[in-house]
Amino acid sequence: MQEDNLSDINIQDQKTKDNKELSIWEALIPVVILMSLLAYNIFVKDGAWFGDYSNQYILLIGGGIAAIVGALNKVSVGVMLKEVLENIKSVYKPIIILMLVGALAGTWLVSGIIPAMVYYGLQVLSPEIFLPASVIIAAIISIATGSSWTTSATVGIALVGIGTALGINPGMIAGAVISGAYFGDKMSPLSDTTNLAPAMAGTDLFTHIKYMAYTTVPTIIITLIVFSILSITIETSGEADISNLLQTINATFNTTGWLFIVPLIVIALIVLKTNPLVALATGVVSAAIFAVIFQPEILAKISDTTTGALSQAILSDVAIQTPNKTLNELFSSGGLIGMLWTILLIASAMVFGGVMDGIGALARITKSLLKMASSVFGLFATTVVSCFGLNVIASDQYLALVIPGKMFKQAYEDKNLAPENLSRTLEDSGTVTSVLIPWNTCGAYQSDVLGVGVGEYFMFAIFNWLSPFMTLIFAAFKIKIRLLRQAKVA
Repeated sequence: MQEDNLSDINIQDQKTKDNKELSIWEALIPVVILMSLLAYNIFVKDGAWFGDYSNQYILLIGGGIAAIVGALNKVSVGVMLKEVLENIKSVYKPIIILMLVGALAGTWLVSGIIPAMVYYGLQVLSPEIFLPASVIIAAIISIATGSSWTTSATVGIALVGIGTALGINPGMIAGAVISGAYFGDKMSPLSDTTNLAPAMAGTDLFTHIKYMAYTTVPTIIITLIVFSILSITIETSGEADISNLLQTINATFNTTGWLFIVPLIVIALIVLKTNPLVALATGVVSAAIFAVIFQPEILAKISDTTTGALSQAILSDVAIQTPNKTLNELFSSGGLIGMLWTILLIASAMVFGGVMDGIGALARITKSLLKMASSVFGLFATTVVSCFGLNVIASDQYLALVIPGKMFKQAYEDKNLAPENLSRTLEDSGTVTSVLIPWNTCGAYQSDVLGVGVGEYFMFAIFNWLSPFMTLIFAAFKIKIRLLRQAKVA
């Protein structure tokens, strides 16, 4: 789930522009230039070509190139600007959520909620079970809420803090959290993407979930096995340092179980289908109240006034100093302003994706891929490539489901394939791979919230990159490929 439930998604408004005058080679020009610039920035300039906002500038340059291609193919500036504005409008809720998450992280820190989670978590989660336990915990919360975003913003932050204190690689922890969160996101009937995929393919929600379980359950089992092996083989410094960490946390904060009331309220509100904006805002306000009640000494260290301390925690950076270096790194937050980099990245990505859609490049690329699908396996493979490609190009999880869903629906019917084949493939390759792209809304969000770069957690987000391969294996061996009519699959 990106930001809300299906009631806020108007599927009829998800339109893809077609431009018959645009060739496939022209459509690919902005993509090739964008990928080349990003690769040059990462591998040659070490991410500092244009300073801290390199990716944002590159996405805007890519959008400019796409606009030139569109202008040469008689696409008006008005049409391109309209699509850009529609794209930016579609992500205003994720942007507000990001701002609230920044404020949430700051208030949960100064109120002692995050330190309390780390304090009690260190006593319960040992290094030997930590990674598979993180997958399971994230999966349960995500199924209950229908939201991978909320899962990361609550238990995800705590798990990264606990695991880091135990001396576990943050990339491994983030990968475990994301794997569990996206398993729950896929399988929860509360998730917007789980509703959107069958709506686009033409099947019903529970048929979709049941059919999706065939590929999703083996994938999460493999993920748990890998993380279990990693947990018992990695070297950690946790055992020796836990007593010192516990003493330091207890000496710095007033750690009490009452602090868990706030995250429980937030999770309960989302389970009850409360608007996520309201739920997160409630988490910020209630945490601020708890900070005044339980952590007056912490607030006094931040500012001369309680209002000033809370304002700083919500709006800007705050760091709680302790004698332990590891805890100092954990107990810091950038607040609302700390989310600015990610917000600008999402906005830049929407500019590029909007221009590409406005000039008809997305439709042209997808149609060209569809022509390559001559067999059943080829159709599945083309769907997977299209979904992943759109996550890269359009930088939006919804478009990675909507565009292939529209383009390939008739092709699946022509191959005598039931619509749940398409809906499952959309989720196996569109929903889960969005978090693997740094400039995609999902990748940018998860990276910023968890404090771990996409490059650091990519290989450990096992569930996410394994899912498209699993769906291709099922297609290649014709496992659980449901037909419209009983006949031999071509």
